Amino acid sequence: MQKIIIIQSLYKNDNPEYLLKSMNSILCQTYHEFTYYIGIDGPIGDDLSQALYSFDSGRIKILENKENKGLAGILNDLLIECEKGEYEYIVRMDSDDIADPKRLKKQLAYLESHPEVDMVGGAINEIDENGNNRGKITCYPCAPDDCRAFFAKRNPVAHPTVMFRRSFFEKAGWAYPTDFMRNEDTRLWHEGYMHGCVIANIPDVVLNFRITESMFTQRRNGKEFAKSQLELRKLIKKDLGYGFMADAYAYAMCLLMISPSWILKLAYKVLR
Repeated sequence: MQKIIIIQSLYKNDNPEYLLKSMNSILCQTYHEFTYYIGIDGPIGDDLSQALYSFDSGRIKILENKENKGLAGILNDLLIECEKGEYEYIVRMDSDDIADPKRLKKQLAYLESHPEVDMVGGAINEIDENGNNRGKITCYPCAPDDCRAFFAKRNPVAHPTVMFRRSFFEKAGWAYPTDFMRNEDTRLWHEGYMHGCVIANIPDVVLNFRITESMFTQRRNGKEFAKSQLELRKLIKKDLGYGFMADAYAYAMCLLMISPSWILKLAYKVLR
């Protein structure tokens, strides 16, 4: 039985060129024993479909959904496949990012040498729309205690970098929560900590993370999203026993989310 399953969502607005590079980065990993599931979240155009089906690999499994469910919905469908397949490790990947060739090998080695850790992420290298380096590497706390403390301010891991041990979902439940708008990853870390999961990072860059202008200018449901994130942050502070500063960070982030795009871009550059 293969140890690793990789889960990735695909949406109609994804870029076919980015998808090709993303998939190729997984298929060219130095560790080869994995199954690669891609969930299609609703109808996609011909260009995306052509890119998706251009790879001739028995490791790729495609799960099609006729209706758009959103990221959490499609990931939860993929988690059903993970649970019934009894894979030991579950890896997240996004369709516009590029995995480092040794990502799987490094994260697997870490989890196998740290049996107490339920999930591991890693550092990200930022690239632009054309795949050029933006000259910025974002590192996250590595030690589990540091990750938990960091969660008072921000997410302790970059979602598309994570490799889960099966035990994470056995503790926290086999689903991404959907009760807070577009905060499925933050809520999952919240549930993980509430159920005793141990989260860590490796210091190595495991992913080239694509930054596009639309991340700052196209903020769908901006005020509603900011409000939802604020309420979630207040809940995290209460449930995990963080101090006063957790509230201060939550309100500051809420203000940033509804600020003009140039302020958000500046804050991202300074604070990330």
